[in-house]
Amino acid sequence: GREQGARRRRLDEAVAGVFRAPRSYTREDVVELSCHGGGVAARRVLAALLAAGARLARPGEFTLRAYLGGRLDLAQAEAVADLIHAETETAGDLALAQLAGGLSRRIGALADRLMDCVAEVEARVDFAEDVGGVEVPPHVVAAIEQTRADLAALLEGSEYARAVRDGVRVTIAGRPNAGKSSLFNALLGESRAIVTDVAGTTRDRVSERLELDGVRLVLSDTAGVRATEDPIERMGVERATESVEAAGLVLWVVDGSQPLAAEDLEFHRQHHGRRVLWVLNKSDLGARAEVELASSPEAANVVRLPVSALTGAGLGALRDAMVAALGGARGGLLGQVSNPRHAEALERAARLLAQASGAAASGAPGEIVALELRESLAAFGEVTGTHVGDELLDRIFSRFCIGK
Repeated sequence: GREQGARRRRLDEAVAGVFRAPRSYTREDVVELSCHGGGVAARRVLAALLAAGARLARPGEFTLRAYLGGRLDLAQAEAVADLIHAETETAGDLALAQLAGGLSRRIGALADRLMDCVAEVEARVDFAEDVGGVEVPPHVVAAIEQTRADLAALLEGSEYARAVRDGVRVTIAGRPNAGKSSLFNALLGESRAIVTDVAGTTRDRVSERLELDGVRLVLSDTAGVRATEDPIERMGVERATESVEAAGLVLWVVDGSQPLAAEDLEFHRQHHGRRVLWVLNKSDLGARAEVELASSPEAANVVRLPVSALTGAGLGALRDAMVAALGGARGGLLGQVSNPRHAEALERAARLLAQASGAAASGAPGEIVALELRESLAAFGEVTGTHVGDELLDRIFSRFCIGK
């Protein structure tokens, strides 16, 4: 009848791919339906599946099932989300390397060595009378110290890898008429900000994206920093200050042909220790500021780069300095730690290993050393997923898109 005909209505011409466990993404039986593009066909097929008893997957549920099924460890599973969200070729390569298990293998090798150390230390504690004491033997002390050194090497390039993964906010700041907008345009390679000879022209923050050596930068041109009674300009100065505080890297621009001003030295005092490059613009007109910086006791060690936004002189050196300031490590990048959660756990493991190494070298009882080593192993396990709870898993997989 009419009802039976409605049930047999053609929805689409689709292709069904059947993947039998364990040869599927999740190691479960999986059927993939490939229907024609466009919203109507997909909605029809999806509605029919839901009516037959299926439900929509939660964010990241397929990858979570792959992790729970042992096909991926947690670091590899997180790399799936990183690959989806990658905005540069380098970020994609970094995620693919982690998805292939490169980071997991390095962490696994360190964890295996630590497990051997724990086993020997705890065995000596259990059979102290037979081995002549509970002190950690020299070869185990050496193994712990070597593991600590290897972990430090693994973390060495993590800052740059995290910049590649997450991008970095770069703020161009300085006094009015230092050439900030000209530098902004020169770095972008085209005019995006208004440039005039009138000081204080830039009243608001102007932002554009720029890729530099695989890192996605959000470059912000800000209002000139100075005391002013103009309420509109003062708002621009306040926004510039907020942008500086939020930036991962600051380019402090000065007119290199003119003497330094009190605002320049005050900026240095307020932001000493932060990631700041001093750009001595208008180098084609002179180098007075560079001479003053070199002779100033309080600012002699600032990283200063003579540049001419007008002629382009020094821009290449500035770009190289920006990469270096972000922790640039062109060699070996793909084996580094890019996920902030992983970095935090491994930095905690490094601190615990340093404590274990110091305790072992000073002759502390094996029980103390073993405790530090086991806590360090637990931190390793937070990365690969051998020591995680449901709450952490929910937080990790909630970033995934539905259907992956």
